[in-house]
Amino acid sequence: MNCMNALVSWSGGKDSCLALWRAQQSGLKVTALLTALDETGLRTRSHGVSRHLIEAQAAALGVAVHFISATWADYEAQFTAALREAHADGISVAVFGDIDLLPHREWEEKVCAQAGLRAVLPLWDESRRALVDEFWATGFAARVVCVDGRHLSAAFVGRAFDAAYVQSLPHGVDACGENGEFHTFVTDGPNFAKPVSWVSRGVHSVQAPAEFGGHTYHFDLLDSSAPEVVA
Repeated sequence: MNCMNALVSWSGGKDSCLALWRAQQSGLKVTALLTALDETGLRTRSHGVSRHLIEAQAAALGVAVHFISATWADYEAQFTAALREAHADGISVAVFGDIDLLPHREWEEKVCAQAGLRAVLPLWDESRRALVDEFWATGFAARVVCVDGRHLSAAFVGRAFDAAYVQSLPHGVDACGENGEFHTFVTDGPNFAKPVSWVSRGVHSVQAPAEFGGHTYHFDLLDSSAPEVVA
């Protein structure tokens, strides 16, 4: 796969970031990130991170970022259309950060096939805890920006994602949060030109329909240079 052009399905979190790192180390030429925003176009679909922060992250990584803005109902159609556009622009590989949830892999391979791309999952079927340890050892830093209220209280959001955080997780909560227990935002790492600077407006709760996760707590993280902060 050396020198093949690739994009990364990008949430801004630790798994997509480690997948990007591994893809780059394998010789793939990652030219774009693809991030799904909610229907407002202001925050990421699952993690609630502001668009400005994702743009700051991409700038620090030196990679272009493209967005879709979708409801859950039209997510697949919009994501597939974006993959087709990427293929038309010369991208042949789409990289994903999933670890071992087979329905996720099957969906990714399906939409990639529809768009003429090859799905690559650099973290697939590896030990979840070993991947967390690798993330830290490689030099990445992240903060927990969203937790599922069914598994974790508000006390678990807003904290640095480090060994102390993982050790404090209740029994049954995965160290990677692979089952959606928590989500992270990466602020620095070996492929960042500089750390992403941020400010927070604190923690707030969101009540979503049960089929989309139900009650979650979000750490309202913003790019410190974003217009809504500077203003």
